[in-house]
Amino acid sequence: MIDRAVAKLADYAEHAGLTAKCERTWAINTILDVLKLDSYTEPERDWDPENIELAPILEELLDGAHARGVLTENSVVYRDLFDTELMGRLTPRPAQVIEKFQALYRETPRKATDWYYAFSQDTNYIRRDRIAKDMQWKAPTEYGDLDITINLSKPEKDPKAIAAAKNLPASAYPRCQLCAENEGYAGRVNHPARQNHRIVPITINGSPWFLQYSPYVYYNEHCICLNSEHVPMKIDRACFAKLLDFVRQFPHYFVGSNADLPIVGGSILAHDHFQGGRYTFAMEKAPVETPVTFPGFEDVEAGIVKWPMSVVRIISENPDRLIDLADKILLAWRGYTDESAFIFAETDGEPHNTITPIARRRGEKYELDLVLRNNITTEEHPLGVYHPHAELHHIKKENIGLIEVMGLAVLPARLKEELAAVADALATGSDLRADELTAKHAEWAEGFSKNYTITRDNALDIVQKETGLVFAQVLEHAGVYKRTPEGKEAFLRFLNSL
Repeated sequence: MIDRAVAKLADYAEHAGLTAKCERTWAINTILDVLKLDSYTEPERDWDPENIELAPILEELLDGAHARGVLTENSVVYRDLFDTELMGRLTPRPAQVIEKFQALYRETPRKATDWYYAFSQDTNYIRRDRIAKDMQWKAPTEYGDLDITINLSKPEKDPKAIAAAKNLPASAYPRCQLCAENEGYAGRVNHPARQNHRIVPITINGSPWFLQYSPYVYYNEHCICLNSEHVPMKIDRACFAKLLDFVRQFPHYFVGSNADLPIVGGSILAHDHFQGGRYTFAMEKAPVETPVTFPGFEDVEAGIVKWPMSVVRIISENPDRLIDLADKILLAWRGYTDESAFIFAETDGEPHNTITPIARRRGEKYELDLVLRNNITTEEHPLGVYHPHAELHHIKKENIGLIEVMGLAVLPARLKEELAAVADALATGSDLRADELTAKHAEWAEGFSKNYTITRDNALDIVQKETGLVFAQVLEHAGVYKRTPEGKEAFLRFLNSL
């Protein structure tokens, strides 16, 4: 049986273009080496090489390795380290990948990214089987259909791996999970293996960067553009220039940056990077509801976007004009205080104002969305005034980064079970407060349930719809200017000050 799995993996690698036909014997021996097997008999091939699913083959090989004592621990962390080594041995060298990408890019940028995205899945760097487990749905709101995903693809560390990690000597290599030095890294129990990971060098605004894909793929072709140097994220004039240069080179992708301050920034502020991809978010579809003209930039289309967060959209065929205007808005916002709107540029020397920028192309025009952010905290809101407030934490407590800003909620895995339990309780009339899975959601569910006739058939759909409405509220909380007459007036007060 193990020989069949070995042969099928070799066939998979050949069919996926990871290895050549002439490399089959080498591929078999490579697989045997990782599995610590010293013999092999070619089985009768009764399968279609075009329809081989990778995940079941790897599962079979890992189970066999554990049974023979080659894989000493059988938890997800150790299995991931082992199967990544296996796939890494079959993954083409970086130079081969770069050559292929650049050759396709010379034909069209889209051909290059189409191939590279499929390649990143074929190597199992993006684990198709896990991504498929993520729950996803669209939720209608006054701001359009928001995307909701419950992320189930990130494996949780097991207790043995956590214990082993505590005993590891401190390591500053790789410096972070974004650094280029992750390419080919064998990993350890507290750092993912990346032998099957390949990055592509690109030049952004005259400086060396790399392109890769996110292994967790929150949306279609979720890519990461990372600085070749381990330098902190910074929103500045150069950032706007880099974003616009990226969409010049990859006009079928959007690209954006997390903000550069804690709370309103992303999870990795220590390494300058952007996120992009081929996906249309709700924010992109949202119209400009209040046109604005900036003095000296009459040639630039501009306005406030109909969105729960505070977004200024600027559009021009000339990217340099957008860079100039975006820089002017950023510098003004960094130093802007309006006490009546509870906006403070700084308190006790700590800066609070920054921007989350997103760039895209619409035909010949370049478009920048500038989302105004502020990370001030108070006793009432210790996690941030412009952050999901406590009454919404049962759904979303985490920071609102770039992806959420654009209208995609990345919700924790716990909600799969919890929302299903809420739906079941509503359908059966059970006491929401009696079950720890549903108790934290009870007040919310009791509030909306009176608006529906809930049955077993529609309960989960209703709960999911209402979850989307909570996410819209989350974004409203994160907006520095509220969508009230007073909020709109305060927003225009800032824009008119430029």
